[in-house]
Formats: sequence, C-alpha cells, structure tokens
Amino acid sequence: MSLQLPNFSLKKRKLQSLNLALVLVHDVLLAGGIQAGDGPVKQAVLRHKTRLRSELQRIKVKRGVKSDKELANPGDERAARIPRYVRVNTLLWTTEEAIAHYQKQGFRVSDPFSSQESFTRDQHVPDLLLFNPHMQFHNDIQYKTGRIILQDKASCFPAIILNPPCSEHAVVIDATAAPGNKTSHLSALMGGKGKLYAIERDRKRFSTLKTMLAKASCKNVETINIDFLNVDPSDPKYANTTHILLDPSCSGSGIVNRLDHLLESENEEHEEQEERLNKLATFQLNVIRHAMKCLPRVRRIAYSTCSIYSIENEGVVCKALRSEEAGRSNFKLAPPEEVLPSWHRRGLLDESESPENALSSVRCSPNEDATNGFFVSCFVSDRTQAAHSGDDITTKKRKRDRESSRKKRKPVE
Repeated sequence: MSLQLPNFSLKKRKLQSLNLALVLVHDVLLAGGIQAGDGPVKQAVLRHKTRLRSELQRIKVKRGVKSDKELANPGDERAARIPRYVRVNTLLWTTEEAIAHYQKQGFRVSDPFSSQESFTRDQHVPDLLLFNPHMQFHNDIQYKTGRIILQDKASCFPAIILNPPCSEHAVVIDATAAPGNKTSHLSALMGGKGKLYAIERDRKRFSTLKTMLAKASCKNVETINIDFLNVDPSDPKYANTTHILLDPSCSGSGIVNRLDHLLESENEEHEEQEERLNKLATFQLNVIRHAMKCLPRVRRIAYSTCSIYSIENEGVVCKALRSEEAGRSNFKLAPPEEVLPSWHRRGLLDESESPENALSSVRCSPNEDATNGFFVSCFVSDRTQAAHSGDDITTKKRKRDRESSRKKRKPVE
C-alpha cells in the first residue's frame, strides 16, 4: 500500500528518520496508538491522525477492500510466502501454554497456509510459531502484554547462534539493540539471569527499545544510550562480558515484507548504491573490530545483517578475520556444528575465501526459505590459548637470557 504523508511542517522540522515517521503512522493507524516516547515527530503525527485515517480510508475505497487485513499487501510476491512468525516470550509463559491457548481460541496445528485458523511449530527455532501470513496480532492481548513477539524467523538466528550463557554470572552485550526483538530473545535464552547490556546510540530508537523490553519483562537487561564504538575498554561495568551480539546498520536489502518503495529510491544509481554499500561495510567492520579489541574476556561474537549483498556479509567477515584485532585475540569462525547445523543454506563459497568459512556462515533467501534475506556468522576466540602462547614465548626468552647470563658468569678454568 502506498500512503502519502501529509506535509505537516516537514519543511520547518527536518525529520531525522523517514523510517521513524512511517513506524509512528503505522502505530496510529494499525496498532492502536503510539507507544514510543514523546518527540516532535510523534506530536506531528498525532496532530494529523484524523487526516491520516481519512487518507487510509480513501486508499481502501480505491483498492476495493473493506478491512486493514485485505489491504495488507506489501507489493512483493515473496512476502506472501512468508508465514506470520510469532515468538513465544518464555520469560512470561511456555510454548506449550501458548499452543494450548491458541487451540482454545479455535486454531488448529496444521500447515499455516492451509487456512487462517492454522498454525504450527518451527523446526529450527525453539519457541517460534508459524501462522497464516494474513494473521494480524496487534490487537491480540498476548501481543499487547508482551507474551508473544512478532519476529521474523531469520531474525531469531543471531541470538540462537550466539548461544548466551544461562547463568547468574553471565554478562552479555547487544551492541546495536533497538528496537529490541533480538535483545528480548537473548534475555529469554538467558532465562532472565545474569546481566544483558542493551546499547543503542539513537535517542528516539532508544526510547522504543526501553518500551519494548519493559513490555517483554526483560528484567536482566540494562539499557544504555551510547554508541557502542565509544564503549570504554577500561570500564569495569563491561569487564566480564563474554558474548556480544552485533546487528549493525545495513542496507536492509533482504527485507521483502515491508514498504521498501517508500523507504528507498527505486531509481538509485549504481554508483550511489556502491558508495553506500562501501560505507556500510566500513562501519560494520569497525564495529566488529571494536568488539574484538575492547573487551578482554569476550569469547563469542555473533555478526548479522538483513542484507543479501556479499560486501556486507562474507566480505566484512573475511576482512575481520584478517584484522590485527582478530589475530591478537585468536578469533576465528565458529565451526558449522555450532552455527545452526540443521539449517541448509550456508555462506557464498566464492565470497568466503575458503569452504570452511562458507560452511561456518548462515544465509537466508527471501526467494526460497520463507524468511526475509539474512546473514549470520559467529566469531569465537580462545583467548586463553592466545595468552598461553604469548606466555610460552616470554618464558623461553627469559630462560635463554638466564642461561646466557650464567655462561657469562662461569669462571674460566
């Protein structure tokens, strides 16, 4: 659907993010109200909500539909093949309880494409349910109370592959946390134990993050409004961090079930796109390198994008593996058996520098996998081994120095 935003003081107040405006308009029209924190964009949308609703009604008349559900066609046929994914928030109830609840509501366990009253359990992601693509949950009390979270299947992979500890002593970082779906997933996998730092640099997205995590009852999460690249390695708060999730800004080229034609120019020149992708890849690499060097006890770093371009995926991973930071801390890619081994689609061989690197990465295809396009790799480090190797070198040098010193002191007979 194409919704024209009214020109409400856009010239007077420059919007920092068109994406934010679209999300807020969506919330006003389709989600029962805006939950994000206050701000000029929110106030502008609220002032014109009557006109926005009128425009929405005109679109329905023009399309010949009567409901929001009938109107929900993103214009990409691939989206019609993606189920409505619903992740059960196990911080508040169990998947078994959720299944029983929806069965009582009249749903039956079956192929979700067979009818709008059918759903099933995902075979790769625990606690993920698949419903018919036309199902809407924004008015469902389970959604409103945080007991279910609408999250694409591929978006669940990073937290699973990171595999955070479920321990009172665990310390984990979600370095680019907003809007909070992956953060809440990490919190659930940790069983609400330990400490999970959710870092987000954008102030408005940070407000959304806090709202989402509060609704999901993520009590082991501390939200922090800073840029992860400014995290101080000497800050004792983060000293015991062992796991980091990195899902930095990317091109979003893998997302097919959203209004892409409103978010990006369809006529972007090749040179402009190439320049934009190069800048994104540079930023993504810097985030990984910072994660590798700034926290001394980190053992596992999951890196993900919702991009289909190898420059942001395999290309960034290969450069990260060749970096000084990776060498110093003995980072390599986790073996395939630790990276969602049941998933069939792996990294691109021609872009991965080695078959092992390709097998250690996960890809999702919007054309074939009933998900949005996605990429995940996981860096692992045996820092103890690296430290011991350094100790061995130092010890041997000291031993040679002592032997040399003794020889010099030995009297001549």
